[in-house]
Amino acid sequence: MAGKQYNSVEMIKKLVSFDTTSRVSNLELIDFVADYLSALGVESHLIHDESGEKANLYATIGPRDVPGIVLSGHTDVVPVDGQAWDSDPFTVVEQDEKLFGRGTSDMKSFIAIALAMAPDFASTNLKTPVHFALSFDEEVGCLGAPLMIQKMDQFAAKPRAVIIGEPTKMSVVNAHKGVCSFFTTVHGLERHSSETHRGVNAIAYGAELVAFLSTLGEEMRDQHSYPESGFDPPYTTVHVGTMHGGTAQNIVPLNCTFSWEYRLMPGEDASEIRNRFQAHVDEVVLPKMHAVDTSTGIDTEVRAFVPGLAPEDGSPAEALVLALARKNTTEVVAYGTEAGQFQEAGNPAVVCGPGSIAQAHKPNEFIELSEVRACEIFMRRLLDEVCAA
Repeated sequence: MAGKQYNSVEMIKKLVSFDTTSRVSNLELIDFVADYLSALGVESHLIHDESGEKANLYATIGPRDVPGIVLSGHTDVVPVDGQAWDSDPFTVVEQDEKLFGRGTSDMKSFIAIALAMAPDFASTNLKTPVHFALSFDEEVGCLGAPLMIQKMDQFAAKPRAVIIGEPTKMSVVNAHKGVCSFFTTVHGLERHSSETHRGVNAIAYGAELVAFLSTLGEEMRDQHSYPESGFDPPYTTVHVGTMHGGTAQNIVPLNCTFSWEYRLMPGEDASEIRNRFQAHVDEVVLPKMHAVDTSTGIDTEVRAFVPGLAPEDGSPAEALVLALARKNTTEVVAYGTEAGQFQEAGNPAVVCGPGSIAQAHKPNEFIELSEVRACEIFMRRLLDEVCAA
């Protein structure tokens, strides 16, 4: 079998060495993986974005006409800008039974452990295929995975289960919230600050909209809470993350921008909050702005919509992963993943991977070596599961 072989830690170090921050290309990593799998006799299908600078990768080991197991992970990582790292974020440091580096927890370790097992999968007579599904731009709205999900059925039979390896400390997660995020721009009218009555203050109206969103968040908390769901918090949350506007103290602000999101409980109407926000814009805020000048306006751009993962008790994915992880119960998480996108397309999906979400996105991100070993055991059980008798 040609090609360099890697153990799990070596593969983690290799993948972390690629700077795949979402704002840059991931092709160097994807090309490495494609070459690595090619040396094992495994063909990779690349699904690029419109620019051609980023790509998903989908590869199959084993028969293509049998429902298989998808091992899914995103290749991009969040920025390290402004974070106080004690070492180079893209060079793994092994210390105190931990591996430090950007992406060690979220979530290159899962991908690396799966790829380190690829030679074993490739050299075995599989009755059930194993698929590798690597995506781009998860961290900026799960933008890449849908392009791959649309084409999966062209490459092989519809999968029996999809395992998304986000960090859960190898617990089995069968539900998470959805994420809907937006960018709103308020276009006002500039005037000298002594003539506020002749201007339209974009910041003031932006603040009014932010206050409205806060009211919606309080309503979700007080009137639509589901303590039995297991979520923390057990309701849809509404959040404003950034706000910018104005040029000088003595100028009525021309523009104001703010980013906002809601994290939706599974099963709730994904469009309700967005529609209520727009109705408030159209019926309350815009008329006041237009009373001064009709050239003013408010635009809202959808940045991302990531569906939640709804529990499917007893689904093939849940049953399989509970058995492989040697768990008796499932859990829920508040953060979003690509699992909901796979599920929405009719693929049974669960989230299960090494590492802790508590380490994600932080300086000196790390994964414990005990988590790596636990995931290796999981993968070897999977190998036993998919082997031909």
